[in-house]
Amino acid sequence: MQYPIHMEIAGRICVIIGGGRVAERKAQLLLQAGAHLTVIAPSLTNPLYQEAATGCFFWLARPYEAGFLRRVRPFLVFCTTDNHAVNRLAAEEAREACALVNVADEPGLSDFFVPASIRRGKFLLSIGTGGLSPAFSRCLRGQLEQAFPPAFGLWLERLALVRRELKEKLPTSDDRQAFWRMALSRDIIDLVRAGQLDRAEVLIRHAIIGFRAQS
Repeated sequence: MQYPIHMEIAGRICVIIGGGRVAERKAQLLLQAGAHLTVIAPSLTNPLYQEAATGCFFWLARPYEAGFLRRVRPFLVFCTTDNHAVNRLAAEEAREACALVNVADEPGLSDFFVPASIRRGKFLLSIGTGGLSPAFSRCLRGQLEQAFPPAFGLWLERLALVRRELKEKLPTSDDRQAFWRMALSRDIIDLVRAGQLDRAEVLIRHAIIGFRAQS
């Protein structure tokens, strides 16, 4: 069974081996997350090549050579070439370097999987298939994107403020958990989805008053 987790990788060394479309998708997410990225590949897709030209990441324009990962000791390694022997060699060396590795199309060799995700500010919804069908994850993401508009990211920021205030008004953890189970109703979520954040916040704050009166 896999353990779901979101990792902070800003400033960490990450390596992609391969320069095709899979590598392109991985690189985009890693760069957005602020990773220090190196891509090892004789050639790159045009979008990756253009990114490399701007200095967004370091490109080693050659095939993978044994021993590189032992020297660099990265945090994450993505093996995305069409050569299974190269992917397996790099995966083995990544583990020797205490790195976590993801091998495209070989879930059994991977330590982790990158789910399809919907990001709205700090709001992050992930859809994963354990590496069995990334295409299915992307398909589901496409269907869910409209159900979770940008308003969810703005709403999360408001909830963070309410949460801090709530710690003073409801000092016990049990009371706060009971409140949120009651307050975050489907009606509230529907208001958020419709962009009516002010109305949703008013209802949450009224719910705090009612909850304290009952306690």
